[in-house]
Amino acid sequence: MIEFKFTAEKLNGQLISGTLSARSSTDGKKRIYGLAEKNQLKVKRIEKKSTYLYRVRRGREKPITGEQKAYSKKEVEDALSRMGYEVLSVNKKLLDLHLNPPTSEIVTFVKISAELLEQKLPYSEILTLLINDTQNKTLKETLKEINNELKKGADSEATFLKYQSVFGKFTSYMLGLASKSGNMTEIYRATAKFLERQQEFKKNLRSALITPLITLFVLFIAVLFYVGYIFPATAKLFVRFNIPLPPMTAFTLKMSDFLMGNPILIISVLVIPIFIFWRFAKTKKGGYLVDKWILKIPIVGSLIHKTVIEVYCRVFYTLYSGSAESIEPIRIAAEAAGNKYFEDRIKNVAIPLMVKKGTGITDAFEASGVFTDTAISRLHSGEESGTIKNTSLQIANYYESETVYRLKNFIELVQVFIAMIIMVVMILLTLVSAETATIHPKVPGEAKRINIEQQYFGHIV
Repeated sequence: MIEFKFTAEKLNGQLISGTLSARSSTDGKKRIYGLAEKNQLKVKRIEKKSTYLYRVRRGREKPITGEQKAYSKKEVEDALSRMGYEVLSVNKKLLDLHLNPPTSEIVTFVKISAELLEQKLPYSEILTLLINDTQNKTLKETLKEINNELKKGADSEATFLKYQSVFGKFTSYMLGLASKSGNMTEIYRATAKFLERQQEFKKNLRSALITPLITLFVLFIAVLFYVGYIFPATAKLFVRFNIPLPPMTAFTLKMSDFLMGNPILIISVLVIPIFIFWRFAKTKKGGYLVDKWILKIPIVGSLIHKTVIEVYCRVFYTLYSGSAESIEPIRIAAEAAGNKYFEDRIKNVAIPLMVKKGTGITDAFEASGVFTDTAISRLHSGEESGTIKNTSLQIANYYESETVYRLKNFIELVQVFIAMIIMVVMILLTLVSAETATIHPKVPGEAKRINIEQQYFGHIV
């Protein structure tokens, strides 16, 4: 998120200033001018918070360097002067790139925080410890800013949501909510568990799908190179001398000529559909339909579906209190599930049934059509016995165990399948090469000799 500070003038000439955060410079300026138009203000100045590199010295000590975020160069110079430093130079950082920290860093931060909270350590001290030990620069700077804002009395939820581009929307919400909940340790522990499961599932899914796809792609490129460049060098030598080619060799040569003669068509067939699908999946409707289709894919769809339910139930367990304010936890849990179709069905089917018609939680969930029969059956039992919160945790743990086991078996099955494909391709290439090796060019005079022999034996007959 980018922070902006703006100065505007009222109709009576009074100057006012304010700050806001936005995802981009364009969005920030658009929001500022929108506020100005709504409140009849004239925007005088807009400043974006940037990183400045400074070099200062105190007395005769050795100069020191550092960096500081601020809205202007003067703001940095004034702050350093007030601290008793002689400012030697202050310059805006040219390449102010902030790559998001890896998920593993976020998981480590949340998990360690949960462990230290269990030891009754004050949260401000926890942040100070983690700021000193965190290696990732972006996360370190983010934690510093969060710590400073919390010390000034800022709202924890608003503060963490401000940095959702670093933590993610759900994690930011959970960490911001933790300070207000009165059960900070449990929420941090549940968030860490959620992030770990999400990271583990993505890693296993990559092993099951992405790695095999890359293997098949590399194999395809290798076969394409063989058929397009290596094989024709030998096969066309026989064609040049009018030597008849065996069936597989002739077919492979035709394929080679087609591939080499239509490179644009081949690239278009391979690249354009993937690009169109990627762009379609980025749209709101496309993302909804893709997530809906994913749940219907044989084997993999069932695993993803159960993992989505597991994540939902785990978050629902953490946030659900059984009080009248139960709609918000249901909505947040749906967003955390990570599937747009699942989220849409909960928000636009289940929640309206509960709010407008007073339908029970389980019946509303069943009407959404995104829960398995097993989950609905267990939730019905939990609702009837008044233990729906604990039942949700049981469902999450059950599906976690099942998906981990089934995904492991699926990965092994995929690896065997890929090995078989590689074996079949290698056998075919070997057969084509072996068939080519059996071609014998005719020696000079052999055709004439064969013709004479045929005429001689024909005359005798």
